[in-house]
Amino acid sequence: MSILKKQGRTRAQESSSAIERMYITMRHLFNRGFYKPMGVSGETLREALLILRPEIYGTIAEEKVELDGLLYVIDRLPEGIEECRFINLTSDEGYKNSHFEPIVPAKRRRNCYRIDEEQMNIEITRGRSEIYDILTHITFLFIESHKIMKRVLINDEGAVIRDWEKLEKAVLDNDDLDQKGWEIAMTHTANILGRTFAEVSSIAPEFNTRTNNKRFLQIIYWLGKLAIAEVLKENKRTVTFSPVLRERLGHHIHGEVWANDIKATLKQHGLIHRPLHIISANMHSVMNTLYAPLALKSELRKKSKLDIYEMLSNSGNSALRNKVQKVALQNGMIYLPDESGTNINVQIFDMCKLPVAENDFCKKEMKDEEHPVIIVMDYAFGEQAYETMEELLKPYQDGEEKIYLDVDSISIMGKAGILEGGKGDLMIPSAHLFEGTADNYPFENELSKEDFEDNGLLVFEGAMVSVLGTSLQNRDILKFFHDSTWSVIGLEMEGAHYQKAIQAAAKLRKSIKETVKVRYAYYASDNPLETGSTLASGGLGTTGVKPTYLITEKILDQLFK
Repeated sequence: MSILKKQGRTRAQESSSAIERMYITMRHLFNRGFYKPMGVSGETLREALLILRPEIYGTIAEEKVELDGLLYVIDRLPEGIEECRFINLTSDEGYKNSHFEPIVPAKRRRNCYRIDEEQMNIEITRGRSEIYDILTHITFLFIESHKIMKRVLINDEGAVIRDWEKLEKAVLDNDDLDQKGWEIAMTHTANILGRTFAEVSSIAPEFNTRTNNKRFLQIIYWLGKLAIAEVLKENKRTVTFSPVLRERLGHHIHGEVWANDIKATLKQHGLIHRPLHIISANMHSVMNTLYAPLALKSELRKKSKLDIYEMLSNSGNSALRNKVQKVALQNGMIYLPDESGTNINVQIFDMCKLPVAENDFCKKEMKDEEHPVIIVMDYAFGEQAYETMEELLKPYQDGEEKIYLDVDSISIMGKAGILEGGKGDLMIPSAHLFEGTADNYPFENELSKEDFEDNGLLVFEGAMVSVLGTSLQNRDILKFFHDSTWSVIGLEMEGAHYQKAIQAAAKLRKSIKETVKVRYAYYASDNPLETGSTLASGGLGTTGVKPTYLITEKILDQLFK
């Protein structure tokens, strides 16, 4: 055996141990109720993250500040968190009925509240995965803040370099920066961050908003300022977990309310005894596939279906999307915006009210109670997939009556990391391996590689790993999964949790029939084994439109036939 192979395997083992330590530590800190990320209590988390060096956090282990990773994290944390010494993780504890305005991060659906100048509350309603996600991001953020502090602080008396004084003046000045002022500020900031002027100038606009061209500068300033206060004044930043959150976590409180709302709506509309097809997807592809041919007849005469789907995916085409939604609501779709705290909206489609010629779903010889219904649920987050699917598949307790749902099929589609191929390519799993455990979930997938060939995209079939958090993956672990006899083709966060709930409902609890059909298909959002192709490298843009609708059409095609 070569030395290189031996070293590679050792690195994967070290990384795996680091992930395990992080999760054990995070559970311990949660049970403890609070910790200081840059103090002794946060040391294990920091050390493990630096050993792991996740791909998404780039140069976290180097002296220079990691800019792509910082953008990724800032997009997933509430605006203003860099200014706060106290970060409180809470359950849904009534803040939505207060004067506090909810702050929703750009890339994560969670309500956050700025309580005062020093405190940010983050509402946790999606289970442990959400806590892991936030804690790893906070750990990264504060590690980077201490890099800034070390580059600007000259001595223990608080003397700072000139660049820091100039950055502070630019940030605290109430006037907007003109082009010359902006470039001067970028020059000083680049020196502080250990980056080139070109690097800083190109990424800064990604942080800024339409009304604030100093957002990037403010983030760097406040991260550094609070890190300096930690060192000079012992004003340690603190993360706390509210008693209500610690009491509620794991009890499926939000998932139960969410599932019961769906079942009550099915009963109210006379659909609860009908054959059900559950699809975990986004809130647009199923609706657009079913109703765009009806709502956009004139547009489809001039453009291809793919062109129309790309137009509907464009945020500037709200009028076109509203047109499709209006037709859908008039022809068998019921929309359930979430009120449970799960942040998972739902669409219910009575397929026999869909007036499209190719609708073979409903046959004349069928009895009314045999007409099928599709339930589309928005994406769950990590362990939340188990909570929501388990609650949805339970019988509905309506007074004294217990109603078992007639679930015919469950289809899961979404984005995932791919280990071979590139963005937009397809993965068809045959099993889900649950990272960090010996659990694996083989299943018979109704979808196959052959269903998607000849579409100009690469298609891979095999096992996929359900990871504990996308922000913790590193190249060595993923390379091991891919190159070993596991032959893993990709990674995502929900598959094992969904399948665990489905198998429990079908084989153990007998709440749904054992013959329930399952379909899993994913398209690649990133390739963490390729430099420059991680999630931190940016979104898919229109690259994701084609695979999204290919998967949607294939699932619906199988349901119709």
